[in-house]
Amino acid sequence: MMSVMRVGIVIVALSLGQWGESSNAAETIRVGVMDQQTVMERSKAGKLALEDVKGYSMTRQKIINADEQELKELDQSLQDPNAKLTDPARQEKEEQLRSKMEAYQRRLQEFNREVQQKQREMVVDYAQKIAAAAQAVAQKEGYTAILDKGNEALIRIVLYHRPALDVTDSVIKEFDRQNP
Repeated sequence: MMSVMRVGIVIVALSLGQWGESSNAAETIRVGVMDQQTVMERSKAGKLALEDVKGYSMTRQKIINADEQELKELDQSLQDPNAKLTDPARQEKEEQLRSKMEAYQRRLQEFNREVQQKQREMVVDYAQKIAAAAQAVAQKEGYTAILDKGNEALIRIVLYHRPALDVTDSVIKEFDRQNP
Protein backbone atom coordinates (compact mmCIF):
# COMPACT_ATOMS: atom_id res chain seq x y z
CA MET A 1 0.00 0.00 0.00
CA MET A 2 2.75 2.43 0.99
CA SER A 3 4.76 1.71 -2.15
CA VAL A 4 1.68 2.21 -4.34
CA MET A 5 1.14 5.65 -2.82
CA ARG A 6 4.80 6.56 -3.25
CA VAL A 7 4.70 5.46 -6.89
CA GLY A 8 1.60 7.59 -7.39
CA ILE A 9 3.30 10.59 -5.81
CA VAL A 10 6.38 10.09 -7.97
CA ILE A 11 4.18 9.95 -11.07
CA VAL A 12 2.44 13.18 -10.02
CA ALA A 13 5.79 14.85 -9.34
CA LEU A 14 7.18 13.72 -12.70
CA SER A 15 4.02 14.88 -14.43
CA LEU A 16 4.35 18.28 -12.79
CA GLY A 17 7.96 18.42 -13.91
CA GLN A 18 7.09 17.48 -17.49
CA TRP A 19 4.20 19.92 -17.48
CA GLY A 20 6.58 22.63 -16.37
CA GLU A 21 9.05 21.76 -19.11
CA SER A 22 6.43 21.73 -21.84
CA SER A 23 4.98 25.09 -20.83
CA ASN A 24 6.85 28.34 -20.94
CA ALA A 25 10.41 27.64 -19.77
CA ALA A 26 10.40 30.89 -17.77
CA GLU A 27 7.45 29.69 -15.69
CA THR A 28 8.50 28.37 -12.30
CA ILE A 29 6.74 25.54 -10.58
CA ARG A 30 6.25 26.22 -6.88
CA VAL A 31 5.45 23.31 -4.62
CA GLY A 32 4.63 23.70 -0.95
CA VAL A 33 4.13 21.17 1.79
CA MET A 34 1.86 21.18 4.79
CA ASP A 35 0.92 18.96 7.68
CA GLN A 36 -2.86 18.39 7.86
CA GLN A 37 -2.62 17.01 11.39
CA THR A 38 -0.93 20.20 12.57
CA VAL A 39 -3.60 22.30 10.85
CA MET A 40 -6.23 20.28 12.69
CA GLU A 41 -4.48 20.56 16.05
CA ARG A 42 -3.55 24.27 15.87
CA SER A 43 -6.51 25.86 14.12
CA LYS A 44 -9.40 27.21 16.20
CA ALA A 45 -12.10 25.14 14.49
CA GLY A 46 -9.88 22.07 14.43
CA LYS A 47 -9.21 22.30 18.15
CA LEU A 48 -12.95 22.60 18.80
CA ALA A 49 -13.70 19.58 16.61
CA LEU A 50 -11.02 17.50 18.35
CA GLU A 51 -12.37 18.54 21.75
CA ASP A 52 -15.89 17.62 20.62
CA VAL A 53 -14.78 14.12 19.63
CA LYS A 54 -12.78 13.80 22.83
CA GLY A 55 -15.81 14.85 24.91
CA TYR A 56 -18.02 12.41 23.01
CA SER A 57 -15.53 9.64 23.69
CA MET A 58 -15.13 10.56 27.36
CA THR A 59 -18.89 10.50 27.91
CA ARG A 60 -19.02 6.96 26.60
CA GLN A 61 -15.94 6.02 28.60
CA LYS A 62 -17.67 7.12 31.82
CA ILE A 63 -20.58 4.77 31.03
CA ILE A 64 -18.14 1.93 30.31
CA ASN A 65 -16.27 2.63 33.55
CA ALA A 66 -19.55 2.50 35.51
CA ASP A 67 -20.43 -0.80 33.83
CA GLU A 68 -16.98 -2.19 34.66
CA GLN A 69 -17.38 -1.17 38.29
CA GLU A 70 -20.79 -2.85 38.47
CA LEU A 71 -19.34 -6.05 36.97
CA LYS A 72 -16.42 -5.95 39.37
CA GLU A 73 -18.72 -5.56 42.38
CA LEU A 74 -20.99 -8.37 41.21
CA ASP A 75 -17.99 -10.64 40.67
CA GLN A 76 -16.58 -9.78 44.10
CA SER A 77 -19.92 -10.59 45.73
CA LEU A 78 -19.74 -14.03 44.09
CA GLN A 79 -16.12 -14.53 45.20
CA ASP A 80 -16.70 -13.36 48.77
CA PRO A 81 -16.17 -16.35 51.08
CA ASN A 82 -18.30 -14.68 53.79
CA ALA A 83 -21.34 -14.49 51.51
CA LYS A 84 -23.73 -17.27 52.44
CA LEU A 85 -25.52 -17.75 49.13
CA THR A 86 -27.85 -20.62 48.51
CA ASP A 87 -27.24 -22.58 45.32
CA PRO A 88 -30.22 -21.02 43.52
CA ALA A 89 -29.13 -17.52 44.65
CA ARG A 90 -25.55 -18.17 43.50
CA GLN A 91 -26.78 -19.46 40.12
CA GLU A 92 -28.99 -16.41 39.74
CA LYS A 93 -26.05 -14.06 40.50
CA GLU A 94 -23.79 -15.98 38.10
CA GLU A 95 -26.42 -15.72 35.37
CA GLN A 96 -26.83 -12.04 36.14
CA LEU A 97 -23.02 -11.58 35.87
CA ARG A 98 -22.94 -13.44 32.52
CA SER A 99 -25.83 -11.41 31.18
CA LYS A 100 -24.30 -8.11 32.31
CA MET A 101 -20.92 -9.12 30.87
CA GLU A 102 -22.49 -9.81 27.48
CA ALA A 103 -24.38 -6.50 27.59
CA TYR A 104 -21.14 -4.74 28.59
CA GLN A 105 -19.24 -6.26 25.66
CA ARG A 106 -22.00 -5.29 23.20
CA ARG A 107 -22.09 -1.74 24.58
CA LEU A 108 -18.30 -1.48 24.39
CA GLN A 109 -18.31 -2.57 20.73
CA GLU A 110 -21.19 -0.22 19.94
CA PHE A 111 -19.47 2.74 21.63
CA ASN A 112 -16.20 1.98 19.84
CA ARG A 113 -18.04 1.93 16.51
CA GLU A 114 -19.80 5.20 17.34
CA VAL A 115 -16.58 6.96 18.34
CA GLN A 116 -14.75 5.68 15.25
CA GLN A 117 -17.65 6.81 13.04
CA LYS A 118 -17.62 10.27 14.62
CA GLN A 119 -13.84 10.47 14.11
CA ARG A 120 -14.16 9.39 10.46
CA GLU A 121 -16.89 11.96 9.82
CA MET A 122 -14.78 14.69 11.40
CA VAL A 123 -11.70 13.69 9.40
CA VAL A 124 -13.62 13.70 6.11
CA ASP A 125 -15.29 17.03 6.88
CA TYR A 126 -12.09 18.73 7.98
CA ALA A 127 -9.96 17.22 5.21
CA GLN A 128 -12.26 19.00 2.73
CA LYS A 129 -12.03 22.26 4.68
CA ILE A 130 -8.25 21.99 4.95
CA ALA A 131 -8.03 21.26 1.21
CA ALA A 132 -10.07 24.41 0.51
CA ALA A 133 -7.73 26.46 2.72
CA ALA A 134 -4.67 24.93 1.03
CA GLN A 135 -6.12 25.73 -2.38
CA ALA A 136 -6.72 29.34 -1.35
CA VAL A 137 -3.13 29.62 -0.09
CA ALA A 138 -1.83 28.06 -3.32
CA GLN A 139 -3.78 30.53 -5.43
CA LYS A 140 -2.81 33.57 -3.33
CA GLU A 141 0.86 32.66 -3.09
CA GLY A 142 1.34 31.17 -6.55
CA TYR A 143 1.90 27.52 -5.72
CA THR A 144 1.40 24.92 -8.43
CA ALA A 145 0.83 22.24 -5.79
CA ILE A 146 0.68 21.83 -2.03
CA LEU A 147 1.40 18.33 -0.79
CA ASP A 148 0.52 16.88 2.59
CA LYS A 149 3.68 15.77 4.38
CA GLY A 150 1.85 12.96 6.13
CA ASN A 151 3.19 11.70 9.44
CA GLU A 152 5.02 8.80 10.99
CA ALA A 153 1.84 7.27 12.46
CA LEU A 154 0.08 6.82 9.13
CA ILE A 155 2.24 7.28 6.08
CA ARG A 156 4.97 9.78 5.42
CA ILE A 157 4.35 11.07 1.93
CA VAL A 158 7.02 13.74 1.64
CA LEU A 159 10.33 12.24 2.67
CA TYR A 160 12.29 15.47 2.50
CA HIS A 161 11.59 19.13 1.94
CA ARG A 162 13.33 22.37 2.65
CA PRO A 163 11.74 24.14 5.63
CA ALA A 164 11.04 27.15 3.41
CA LEU A 165 8.53 25.04 1.44
CA ASP A 166 6.36 24.41 4.52
CA VAL A 167 3.14 26.43 4.24
CA THR A 168 1.39 24.85 7.23
CA ASP A 169 1.18 28.15 9.14
CA SER A 170 -0.32 29.92 6.12
CA VAL A 171 -2.88 27.14 5.72
CA ILE A 172 -3.78 27.39 9.43
CA LYS A 173 -4.36 31.14 9.09
CA GLU A 174 -6.47 30.64 5.97
CA PHE A 175 -8.36 27.76 7.56
CA ASP A 176 -9.19 29.93 10.59
CA ARG A 177 -10.28 32.76 8.27
CA GLN A 178 -12.59 30.40 6.31
CA ASN A 179 -13.92 28.58 9.40
CA PRO A 180 -14.52 31.16 12.13
